[in-house]
Amino acid sequence: MAKSVREAAMDMLSRREHSTCELQQKLVRKGYAEEEVDSALQRLADENLLSDERFVEAFVHSRQTRGSGPRKIVAELSQKGVSEMLISQYLDERSPVWIDLAREVRVRKFGAALPGEYREKARQMRFLQQRGFTTEQIQNVVRDDD
Repeated sequence: MAKSVREAAMDMLSRREHSTCELQQKLVRKGYAEEEVDSALQRLADENLLSDERFVEAFVHSRQTRGSGPRKIVAELSQKGVSEMLISQYLDERSPVWIDLAREVRVRKFGAALPGEYREKARQMRFLQQRGFTTEQIQNVVRDDD
């Protein structure tokens, strides 16, 4: 016998938190009717078993632990269908935490010594930019007037 939409959703949620949009897309791809999925997800949200707030909080924490910067995290959350308003509640790009994280990521990859020559400085800046840090955060980390 095939699983109900609720059972399939609960299986996915038991592995990790999902955004409502992400879970909805996965269930529809599995062949469940969109109306069925929407009503099942609404019931799960009403029971607090599905929470976009909890998802965003866990996702931001997970990505910070991996060394991702705020821009990359915002882009990933947007792809998962999370609203900008909710993202801004859990992620402040201007927080000094990001500079500390960028510094930690740079040191882990390149060592404690600041880059001396322009070419190496540019390489480290590109690396941090790819990790999702802002230009201001990167400049704070690679300049030698700290």
